[in-house]
Amino acid sequence: MKRRKFLQNATLGFTALSLPKFPPFLAETRMGVVVHSYAFRGNPKVESKKYPGFQNAIDLMEHCHQIGAGGIQVVVKDWSSDFAKKVRERREKLGMYLEGSIGLPKTAADVATFETEVKNAKEAGAHILRTVSLGGRRYETLHSPEAFQEFKKNATLAIQLAEPIVRKYQVKLGIENHKDWLASELAATLKQLSSEWVGATLDFGNNIALLEDPITTAQTLAPYLMSTHIKDMAVEEYASGFLLSEVPMGKGILDLPKLISICKQHNPNVTFNLEMITRDPLEIPCLNNDYWATFSGVSGSELARMLQMVRKNKPKSALPRVAQLSLDEKLAAEEDNIVQSFDYWKQH
Repeated sequence: MKRRKFLQNATLGFTALSLPKFPPFLAETRMGVVVHSYAFRGNPKVESKKYPGFQNAIDLMEHCHQIGAGGIQVVVKDWSSDFAKKVRERREKLGMYLEGSIGLPKTAADVATFETEVKNAKEAGAHILRTVSLGGRRYETLHSPEAFQEFKKNATLAIQLAEPIVRKYQVKLGIENHKDWLASELAATLKQLSSEWVGATLDFGNNIALLEDPITTAQTLAPYLMSTHIKDMAVEEYASGFLLSEVPMGKGILDLPKLISICKQHNPNVTFNLEMITRDPLEIPCLNNDYWATFSGVSGSELARMLQMVRKNKPKSALPRVAQLSLDEKLAAEEDNIVQSFDYWKQH
């Protein structure tokens, strides 16, 4: 063998040994996109020649198809029946899947609106709907044990109101761990409800903000798995705790092969929807007293374990920040982060 050919083969062999060991079934799986990955471009009022704002779900779908996505997860609020049919027609032509993002009915008076949204989502071809119980983050929104108990009561009621509707239309409803529920709390709520139509949308990184190990979060919610928000995360220490950022896949600290395997083991047909939010790092102030107001089941050892993990995984450079960028620069960074993640998925 000539020297050049030998070196090429040797390099390829080393690279193959160094790559993450992803399950072989992923070669047949196309990753989708969560609409929140386009936090900037998702605003229809955005004016940019290169990155014009998406006017609706069809715009988003067209673009995501161009970058190689298998589907989208998108907000279905205020859709008409006619628009739902247009979404279905375009989705079928593009060969993509569709998942909806929907708000829960807070009271009985909201059920009719919820049913209309479920019906339109089903008409468009969605068989899975993602939802959240708390719009904000637990440690920023709730400030006492009583406040958390009130949240838990209201969230449980909302899920109970939603269940007969999704059962009627035979659409799966996945409650996201949205920096609100500890995985054990959400799993207990789903177990008590005991409905084949209501489960979890597993976010790979959110519960780091609640001092949970991502593998523990996945293993706890996997028996109830309906859908996912796949992402990679980076961390950095700061005075009151640590900073948490979404980063392009492959550039963070998450064990993506293991997380994916856990998901596939429990739900072979689960979708992997990229949620790569381009933004400044989130502050997780776990060294402040206020952070702990609603956590009765999180121990000091878990805090110590998380801080050790943060210190062990210091980023090579400061976490990315975008607040200081112009709109066009933000749009470009957003697209680049998403495309980098798709390149990583396709290569590995």
